Amino acid sequence: MVARMSVAQADAERERFPTLSAAGSAMLAFLREHPAAPAYRNESGNKLLAHEVEEVRHFEREVVTARVGWPAGGKPAWLMDFVRDTFASVPHYRQLGSVPRDFETLPTVSRADFAHDIAAFVPDSADLTRMINFRTTGTTGHPLVIASHPVVAARYLAFHKRAMRRFGVELTHGAGQVGVVLLGYQKRCFTYVSVTPTMGESGLAKINLYPDEWRSPDDRATYLDALAPEVVAGDPISFAELLKLPLTMRPRVLLSVSMLLLPALRAQLEQRFGCPVLDIYSLNEVGPVAVFDAAAGGHVLLQPQLYVELLDPAGRPVAPGQRGEITVTGGFNFCLPLLRYRTGDHASLAFGAGDDAPVLLGLSGRSPVRYRTRSGWINNIDVTHALQHLPIPHFGVHQCADGRVILRLAQARTQLGEDARRALEALFGAGAVALEVLTAQDKTVQYSSDLDGAHG
Repeated sequence: MVARMSVAQADAERERFPTLSAAGSAMLAFLREHPAAPAYRNESGNKLLAHEVEEVRHFEREVVTARVGWPAGGKPAWLMDFVRDTFASVPHYRQLGSVPRDFETLPTVSRADFAHDIAAFVPDSADLTRMINFRTTGTTGHPLVIASHPVVAARYLAFHKRAMRRFGVELTHGAGQVGVVLLGYQKRCFTYVSVTPTMGESGLAKINLYPDEWRSPDDRATYLDALAPEVVAGDPISFAELLKLPLTMRPRVLLSVSMLLLPALRAQLEQRFGCPVLDIYSLNEVGPVAVFDAAAGGHVLLQPQLYVELLDPAGRPVAPGQRGEITVTGGFNFCLPLLRYRTGDHASLAFGAGDDAPVLLGLSGRSPVRYRTRSGWINNIDVTHALQHLPIPHFGVHQCADGRVILRLAQARTQLGEDARRALEALFGAGAVALEVLTAQDKTVQYSSDLDGAHG
């Protein structure tokens, strides 16, 4: 029996879905009322007005085919116009005075600046009546409220489509079909159903694979098979749980975001589901930045209006080919224009041949950490390389002040845990690595150390 909406519920649904058709309403009902559906904890919607739907479609067409990048040793042609507009319209920059002549003399900003006063970074032109915001915690100790807009949220799909097109995937699902399922695996997470108006109101569901969110754990496979989504997006933790389910669905592509995806786990997923698994480097403050392409040797940039610098700890550009902190200018969020925003992530930058976009090499999240071995210091990238042949969804490696190494992972008490410990002992020496169970399911700091010199 289909539950009847109250007048208040119907009004709220119209606010969440201003352009909702009968077909879109039927899709929402299907997602919510399927016998195996989970307990959806929240309500969300696209909130796009009719003219905004067309604007987003136009934006997608432009992004998919746009050239991304700038000359090696140079800067994008649009860069200084963007700086001048930002200085004129954003309170934080307006109070700094005139625009510096040299881009490199602009002060950098970080997550801490946004956490202190996000309103100072919102342009005067932002329509506050249409603004939305969401909270993010991250691993840096600076919780954020990100200023955004329904159009900005809808624009994410354009960059995902660009990434998919690189691997030969063109989305086709529309009315009456489920386009995207977003996966989580946490004791509690934001879950909802929606539709995507730029894709014919195809269905979208954010679900939590944690068993307590379902009437029966078996319902997870039943529900996912019934939805048969074209795209499944998640992180290595939720994908590791997905591999345990007796699924028959065959998505066109899997998108991994927010955490390091080791090659062995990616290979397992590709073999199981018979589709590409794309590792997308994405941040809440910036959106989708790059997609990993083994043929290019790293993460290929996706945004035409995003300039990337690599800076040393003092804020100076590093020499070509050297590793530095990824620092970005531009972006597609017109509610939060970015000027030299230090992401806390590190890589080196390479320029491809011809029209190919610049590539981030050796991408690692947060500040780099050095580990001391019996033969000297090594980089956290060496730790990643030692573990990359194992299908580990998530891990943490900590070095104590006495040099002992603690490897934390959920599979600590399994053969996989022993294999991981032995892989690290090849770096640190026999008996130097202890295993502990990783209990945190989100926002774990992957690399840490108590040793002097580890962060220098």
